[in-house]
Amino acid sequence: MKNKIKVSAPGKLMLFGEHSVVYGRPCIVTAVNQRMRVTLETTNDNEIELVAPDVGIISFKASISSSLDKLPKGARFVFAAIKNFSHRFKVTSGMLIKTKSDFSSEFGFGSSSSVTVCVVKALSKIFDIEINNNVLFDICYWSVLDVQGVGSGFDIAAAIWGGTLYFVGGGKKINVITERELPLVVGYTGIKADTATLVKEVSGLRKSNQKLVDSIFDIIDSVVNKAPKLIVGSDFENLGQLANLNQGLLDSLGVSTTKLSDLIFAARSAGAYGAKLSGAGGGDCMIAFVPNGKRKSIGKAIEKAGGKVISIKSGAEGVRIEK
Repeated sequence: MKNKIKVSAPGKLMLFGEHSVVYGRPCIVTAVNQRMRVTLETTNDNEIELVAPDVGIISFKASISSSLDKLPKGARFVFAAIKNFSHRFKVTSGMLIKTKSDFSSEFGFGSSSSVTVCVVKALSKIFDIEINNNVLFDICYWSVLDVQGVGSGFDIAAAIWGGTLYFVGGGKKINVITERELPLVVGYTGIKADTATLVKEVSGLRKSNQKLVDSIFDIIDSVVNKAPKLIVGSDFENLGQLANLNQGLLDSLGVSTTKLSDLIFAARSAGAYGAKLSGAGGGDCMIAFVPNGKRKSIGKAIEKAGGKVISIKSGAEGVRIEK
């Protein structure tokens, strides 16, 4: 058994299929090169110590049996991952866990899922237990559900497999479409989105208008299912058209905002093939598919409209052991 290991996993960026994926439908998600980094070291006591300055935890200690809802918010995913791994494989130890993120949690790049994946992967290596990606996904997915009650798992899949993925809610299907970088510009609104509230609002809309909302989800499915062929064929002009269609459908669900629209239309006016919000909406990020040679001018247009361009590369490598 090793006593110290370093692991990293990428963040994610949703390309197509927001909100509908919550209802077991497909989406397209890509891993981004900004990573979560975890160092896990076994100790001689029975406590778990977490050092996670990115989420405001300078040093926190608790036993593995601690109730998740009694823990600091930033510690819950780590402890849930340890609990589920220990329960499945009947292993335990005191641990010191240190986390460091390349990206700010305000951008909604999936830091909670990335840290969960890192912890479970590190535990499997520390205890010399071979697990494949599907088992890794299951343990991480259960852990996220233990903390937040709902979730489709697409951000976990991106952190594990990397690349750009076709994903069906709950992990029913996970296919890597490509590992190549896509021609994207990402703009941040400056507003942190409240994903749980937005998911709840769409759920409420669906309860009062189920047939209409489900018909919108059906069209989003058509968009998602058309995208892989265009991605493989590098047909980014038509992929941009799909982004515009998907944005209109998300607008009809009430999850876009004036600020997101400002950035999206700025990107389109500057020559983007297409642009849409990325994620739950309500703020956070938008993405634009851009022609060669226009990345800089489109980025400037987004900034002029009040956004901040986030430097990322898509199709990043999945979870890995670091030296």
